[in-house]
Amino acid sequence: MFENIRKNKIESGVIISIFIVVITLIVYYICHALQLGTLSIVIALIFSIASAWSSYYYSDKIVLSINKARPATKEEDLKLVNILDALMVTSGLSTKPRLYVVDDPQPNAFATGRNPENAVICVTTGLLEKLDYYELEGVIAHELSHIKNYDIRLSCVVSVMVGFIVMISDMFSRILFWGGLDDDRDNDNNGNAILMIIGLIFLILSPIFGSLMQLALSRRREFLADSTAVEFTRNPDGLISALQKLDADDNQLATANSATANMYIVNPFKTNTKEGKKKSSSIWSTHPSIEDRIEALRHLR
Repeated sequence: MFENIRKNKIESGVIISIFIVVITLIVYYICHALQLGTLSIVIALIFSIASAWSSYYYSDKIVLSINKARPATKEEDLKLVNILDALMVTSGLSTKPRLYVVDDPQPNAFATGRNPENAVICVTTGLLEKLDYYELEGVIAHELSHIKNYDIRLSCVVSVMVGFIVMISDMFSRILFWGGLDDDRDNDNNGNAILMIIGLIFLILSPIFGSLMQLALSRRREFLADSTAVEFTRNPDGLISALQKLDADDNQLATANSATANMYIVNPFKTNTKEGKKKSSSIWSTHPSIEDRIEALRHLR
C-alpha cells in the first residue's frame, strides 16, 4: 500500500508538470499568433501555472459543482453517516471525509480531493435508495480505499486538467473557424495560417490526449480499491452484490461527462448494445469489467 501511495504522489507531480507544459505551449502559440511579441512566453507561463495551481487546490470544488452535489445531512442521510463513522475505525484514516449527495436515480459514487485531509465522498440518491446496509458499506469502503491510497489526488487533478485542456482547445477552434481572429490591421495571413494549423491539431488531439491521461490512472487501482475495501469490511459479499446492482441498473447519470467518468466506482455511461448485452472491457475503458472485479473479489475469500 505504501508503495502505491508513493507512486501516486510521483505520478501526480508528473501529470501536473505535463499539464503546465501543454497549456504553456497552447497559450504561447495563441499569443504569438496575436503578435504579442516577447510577452507571449510570460503570459503563457503565468496562465499555465495559475491554471495548474487552481486545478490542484480547487479540483474537488470544481468536480462537486459539475455534478451538482449537495452536502449530506445526518437528518436525511443517517445510514450513510453511520456507515462512514464505523468504517473510519477500520480504515485507519485520521480525518473523516466530507459527505455529499447527487440527486440522481443511477446508483453510483466517487471520492475526490487533493489528499486524505481534504477528501470528499459523493454518492447518488439512487445508491442510497437501492442498496442495503452491507452493499452500501462496501461501496463507501471502496471510496475510502481510494482516499487512503491517494488515488483521489491523481484522478481529480487529471479530470480537471484534461477537461480544462479540452475546453481551451474547443474555445480556440471555435474562435478560429468562426473567423474571430481576423485582423483588419494587416490581415496577417501567415499568422492566421499558423493559428489555423495549431488549432486544428489541438482540436483533433485533445480528446485523445484526455483519454491517454485518464488511462494513466491504471485500471488496476480499481482492483486495489476493491481488495482494500474488503480489508475494511471483512465482507466481500457486500461489495460483490453492490457491483452487480450497479452494473444491472439502466439509469443514465445526468451529470456524467467524459472528463470525470473515471472517478466513479462504475462507469456512469451505460454501454448496453442493441442485443441487450454489455460491452466487455477494452484497453480504452476507464474501468475494468464488473465480471473481472467480481471474480477477483471471490478469490479473496
